Amino acid sequence: MLERPTTLYRALERTASQYGERDAFICQSDRLNWNEVLAGTRRVAAALHASGIRKGDHVGIMLGNGATWLQIFFACATVGAVTVPVNTRFKTDELQFCLKQADVKMLFFADQFLGIDFVELLTAVEPAFEGSLPGAALPELRQAVMVGNGPCPAGAGRYVDFLARGESVPAGELEAAAGQVEPGDVLLMQFTSGTTSFPKGVMLTHANMLTNAWAAGQRIGARYDDRYFSIRPFFHVSGSTLSVLMSLVFGCCLLTLPKFDVAETLRIMDVERCTLTSGNDTIFLMMMGHPDFDRNKLHLRGGWAAAGPEVMQQIRDVMGVDGVCNAYGQSEASPNVIMSSWDDPFEFRAHGWGLPHPGTEVRIVDEETGQVLPPGGQGEIQVRGWHVMRGYYKMPEATAKALTPEGWLRTGDLGEMRPDGRLRMVGRLKDMYRVGGENVAPAEVEETLHAHPAVQMAQVVGVPDARLGEVTAAFVLLKEDKHAERQELIDWCKARCANFKVPRYLDIVESFDNIGMTGSSKVQKNKLKAHAIELFGLGGVKAADGGKA
Repeated sequence: MLERPTTLYRALERTASQYGERDAFICQSDRLNWNEVLAGTRRVAAALHASGIRKGDHVGIMLGNGATWLQIFFACATVGAVTVPVNTRFKTDELQFCLKQADVKMLFFADQFLGIDFVELLTAVEPAFEGSLPGAALPELRQAVMVGNGPCPAGAGRYVDFLARGESVPAGELEAAAGQVEPGDVLLMQFTSGTTSFPKGVMLTHANMLTNAWAAGQRIGARYDDRYFSIRPFFHVSGSTLSVLMSLVFGCCLLTLPKFDVAETLRIMDVERCTLTSGNDTIFLMMMGHPDFDRNKLHLRGGWAAAGPEVMQQIRDVMGVDGVCNAYGQSEASPNVIMSSWDDPFEFRAHGWGLPHPGTEVRIVDEETGQVLPPGGQGEIQVRGWHVMRGYYKMPEATAKALTPEGWLRTGDLGEMRPDGRLRMVGRLKDMYRVGGENVAPAEVEETLHAHPAVQMAQVVGVPDARLGEVTAAFVLLKEDKHAERQELIDWCKARCANFKVPRYLDIVESFDNIGMTGSSKVQKNKLKAHAIELFGLGGVKAADGGKA
């Protein structure tokens, strides 16, 4: 139990002392117990210390999920450095912005990942990789370490040589560095997804993330003997906090993969007898829609999902997993704001009704007037408490916009609250669109389509319309063995939701990958909208007054 705020390294020491020989982490060929995780962390931390990394320095990790990512993260925390997780899907502009904005001093990177040559990508960002660092493009980047056996650029060193640097560091020197780290120090700088602009670096402390992992784990009923499979990428805060740190705090074994392979995910869940899992609606729908899916090979008792009622119902009925909780959060809140509890009635869990964590507050505010709304009203979710970020790195104006003077985080999400204090998120305010003056949350229409027996996944956006301002455009992925016509799906919606929500445009797709997926397996709404405008020939349409096109 996390009795009081602590640091990551102290939490790791405690977990290793309690569960040292038990499985801690499994990813492909990586299989470590907690004693091995601690020993590996100390080895990497010693090498960081020998390389001149000190408390407060920013260290980037540009790797896929694996033991190396995990131990570099833990090692940075040990010496007080700030981890900057780098999204492995970033292209040159995003990568340069992230590394420069975050003042990354040292970078760990893979030689290649998912078919991407990271050496070529980094050299395009900073030509000094071909010679010696630092360079003109990234003047703060002094050291780079390549993980992998490919050709190493002259400006970087190999991981094995980096580790050798730490062999002469005395244990007492490393312990002294760890002793200088406090729970309120920044642990990680999480870059937000940046769907409409360049991302912002969210500063999260040891206390923010570890307490959030503990609180969320309490809600799903995590235990030391659980085997927790999570495909969430570690560069995403649901991967670092709600996967890596949840496993650390409770001492359970974390299982993952470098990339989401549905067949391999199902195989691991069976062979390793996983008891908990996590994901969003996309991840669960892809598992249930795969030819290899067999509910009799699942050993799951629960976990958590960021999903709507229809998908939650399918998780219960199709997967046969009764104890999955519903989660809502965002990076700025470490990330979990509310989560239903494993022993809540299913109706609460299915519809996303959860309570704030102890010591935190949530309120619903009218976006236009700023007035706090009574139970039943819909408005912006605002939160305050120990899970709220320190702020955005080097972005004081953005920080002031996100945080009120009283410390309330403006989430930008639409929610509602019950008289008993339970809250649910209704939709993203930035994703909302207006059809003839009526607000439409994409999730509402997506839920209606998900209820169709042939639909595996649906994604909805608003597109410009000369008369109504905006109208609904839907993209639907069908289950492998099912068939449905476009008009059939539109008629399905007509019978089940208000006319203004019914898709004007609908396209049946084979995949969303070519349109744009985030690293956390979410469809990027801005890219989907741009695709819809081009596909349906709406580039020249001028929206009527009141639209948001």
